[in-house]
Amino acid sequence: MRLSRLISFSQAPRGMALGFAAAAVVALAGCASVKPQGPSMSNAATAVTAQTARSYQGRFAVQYSDQYGHQQNAYGNFSWQETGDTVTLQLRNPLGQTMAIVTSSPASATLELPNRAPLTADNVSTLMQNALGFALPVEGLRYWLQPSPAPTSRAHTEKDPEQPSRLKQITQDGWTIDYLAYADAPATGIKRVNLSRTEPPLDIKLVLDQ
Repeated sequence: MRLSRLISFSQAPRGMALGFAAAAVVALAGCASVKPQGPSMSNAATAVTAQTARSYQGRFAVQYSDQYGHQQNAYGNFSWQETGDTVTLQLRNPLGQTMAIVTSSPASATLELPNRAPLTADNVSTLMQNALGFALPVEGLRYWLQPSPAPTSRAHTEKDPEQPSRLKQITQDGWTIDYLAYADAPATGIKRVNLSRTEPPLDIKLVLDQ
């Protein structure tokens, strides 16, 4: 399904939009379970841990399989805020209402859903596994959005043959990260990125507005 179709949701009913909350959290939240196996793989990977603040805003579209093996779709807007080692991810429905807030730090993790008490755990991986059945790597996304491999495990990278200074693809921890577009100068950073894995199947499309 084309991204443009997935993110054209302004006419979606409110009930349907709110129903996407859990799926959206699954698609964009979690914590890498692997432990560091060595030094950072690039200067960008090293720099991210020292960065005091970083933020992104944009749109997401997700395709995933539910517990019955049926393909489902979720889409909306997101805000990502890093402050030191803490990541706060806010997901909004097509009407602009907050669907979920995920907060991840080395010490704890919190998941807030509409009309429910906040859920907490020692880390996002445990929280997502207990609440939703599986977890995804927010810690990996901290690096992949740079773009750079995460320093937690081995990765394969591929440069853009037309612009060797830019990454075209990263393969790491069962994920394939494809960089489809970069911001036009004088802006920097990625504009569009796709993340996919085969087991369990999941496809995430992100468009970064800033």
